[in-house]
Amino acid sequence: MEIVAYTVVAIVLYFVSDMIVDRIEHKVGRRLEYRTVLFFGIILALALVLFALIQTFGPSATPPVQN
Repeated sequence: MEIVAYTVVAIVLYFVSDMIVDRIEHKVGRRLEYRTVLFFGIILALALVLFALIQTFGPSATPPVQN
């Protein structure tokens, strides 16, 4: 089940990152020279955060031990 969550998040991250880059380019008013580097930085940052959250709170996360 966890692999499905990672796959869905990765697909969403691709489209969200592309949308963010498009908005940045629209504000700047031109196509950026290093668009792929910017895209990679955005998707990497979002992926690290969201994948860590999935690992912590996802379907296979173990509940805290109670004393």
